[in-house]
Amino acid sequence: MKEELLKEFDAWVMKMSAYRMALSLIGVDKQTLAPKDGAPYRDERSAFLAGELFSVETDPHMAEVRRELLADGTISAEKRREIELLDKEIGHILVVPKDVFVQYAQLQAHAYEVWHQAKDAGDYSLFEPVLKQVIEASKKMYAYRNSGLPMYDQMLDDYEPGMTMEIYDRFFDRVRERLVPLIRKVVEAEQIDDSFLKQPYPVGKQKEFMNRYLLPYLGFDASWGYQNETEHPFTDIICENDIRVTTKYLENNVVSAILSTVHEVGHGYYGHDVAPEYDGTVFNYGISSGMHESQSRLLENYLGRTLPFWEENYPKLQSVFPDQLGNVSVEEFVRAINVGRPSLVRTEADELTYPLHILIRYEIEKGLFNGTITAEHLDETWDAYYEKYLGVKAPDARQGILQDVHWSDGSFGYFPTYALGSAFAAQFVWAMRRDIDVDELLRTGRFAEIIGWLKEHIHRYGCRYSADEIMRMATGEPFDPDCYLDYLEEKYTALYNLK
Repeated sequence: MKEELLKEFDAWVMKMSAYRMALSLIGVDKQTLAPKDGAPYRDERSAFLAGELFSVETDPHMAEVRRELLADGTISAEKRREIELLDKEIGHILVVPKDVFVQYAQLQAHAYEVWHQAKDAGDYSLFEPVLKQVIEASKKMYAYRNSGLPMYDQMLDDYEPGMTMEIYDRFFDRVRERLVPLIRKVVEAEQIDDSFLKQPYPVGKQKEFMNRYLLPYLGFDASWGYQNETEHPFTDIICENDIRVTTKYLENNVVSAILSTVHEVGHGYYGHDVAPEYDGTVFNYGISSGMHESQSRLLENYLGRTLPFWEENYPKLQSVFPDQLGNVSVEEFVRAINVGRPSLVRTEADELTYPLHILIRYEIEKGLFNGTITAEHLDETWDAYYEKYLGVKAPDARQGILQDVHWSDGSFGYFPTYALGSAFAAQFVWAMRRDIDVDELLRTGRFAEIIGWLKEHIHRYGCRYSADEIMRMATGEPFDPDCYLDYLEEKYTALYNLK
């Protein structure tokens, strides 16, 4: 009896993965190559497919199958964990009427198109009405859960299980307490020259460096990985051997596409290196956002901004851009790509100020769902927070409230995981450096050995274990945000010769 139930369960999981694959591929296409005028047709049919997936996920018979399996004391701990994770995920949508779910999916797709148009125009007023709709629709979706928890706590838990406003408040209080004074000292210190990074760097040449040198160095292989371009870089993991990453090239910022690519490849490796038997299951696609961001931020910042990384790669970049970089030493280049300076755009922010970009978004999201902030003139609220924490103000909404895509699809509660992931990464790197000579591997082009450590200690498990369990398994210690803040203080105190 148990074996038959397990076969039925696994067939159901495979069927869901087929729908998810189709929707993922459509989504990647939508944000990269698809003609914009075809959006209404695609969006309507994508919403229909989402509705069909909804029907499969919420099949009452499969709910009974899961109940029977969980009541069987002989199923493995791994299979029990898989069923429990799916039960939690599906429980959140089971209470939502199908027509409401499909309408929400269609609204998400439409809001993305409107966001893109508004960003191109730099005009928040174009996006404001649909953002209001997304916020209200999100509230309606969560209200169906009838949970006793605050709505924003539920959102935070969806992206990082176990996280609440109380926990994040403590985390961001530490960030504010330790980094705001440090940023002030950095701003007042003698500044590092990074002007040579802002020259024209032809995009065609940037792509030459990317494809000829950087992607091969990272080991991002065309047999399982594919890179494209988009307005807002992202990674989509179709399966173990079909990883789609994207980047964005800026002619007057040569480092942007490079570090964006290193970041997204970090996400890609996580999906590629999960144990093959977990492909298509919740153990792969259900990895918490904080854990995923820990791997992308680890590659981007803890590896991609270091001198050893560039001792191997900088001569190649110089060969592609001799006029711009021929007289710039590798040490000068590395100092420049680590400059700490308050700025407007999160994705271009340095390590030091980045957590404050996230803090701002966290405070706004909390306000949107506790009633202290509204979407009405939210661009002005955004600007006020940026002036308060970073002392800068966007000249237009494109560099302000419209810079991120996340709110267009209702991803409220996601942003805090970027800062959390950066903090996770600091502790993982500490443990990795204890075990292997990371700098020597970087400077000698043995990047695969670094990925091997990450695969062994983190990637292969997917979300078979919780983030806290993986942290303890990989490092031998519970999560400690001071590891991250100590790292930033030590790095920027040395970089700017602070007392």
